[in-house]
Amino acid sequence: METGTTDATGGPVWVGLPRGLLSLRRLLLVIWLGLLTLATGVLLGLLVGPAWAAFALVWVALALWCWVLLGRNWRSWKYAERADDLLISRGVMWRQETVVPYGRMQLVEVTSGPLERRFGLASVQLHTAAATTDATIPGLDPREAERLRDRLTELGEARSAGL
Repeated sequence: METGTTDATGGPVWVGLPRGLLSLRRLLLVIWLGLLTLATGVLLGLLVGPAWAAFALVWVALALWCWVLLGRNWRSWKYAERADDLLISRGVMWRQETVVPYGRMQLVEVTSGPLERRFGLASVQLHTAAATTDATIPGLDPREAERLRDRLTELGEARSAGL
């Protein structure tokens, strides 16, 4: 029986998310706030006056702040496979650690939308009997997502069968 992955101190080995997820989120930030900046600048310039169009730079400042926050958030996401459960940790100010026992998993699915596929990403979603304990690991490499799905499904079946 496999005992899970631990480091030299006996703690779980945490795996971070690929950088492609950060790139995708930052691209979406630039697109949406860039469009909002342009629209605000044009509307204020035409309706109120050219000097008022400078207020559109508020969106640029927000984009810069969000750029940094996205990096911090991306670094906070990690997961670890242990002998009896999967740990998912995320959050910067409000840390959230989810423990999903293998025996409680009912469904493990891999999803990948059009933008995720373009960036070579996929998400693993874990469904359990309790609706509030469903967990997701976003932005994984598709091969890693499929490997994780297969492993979690195998371990879930073995634990639920009492093996």
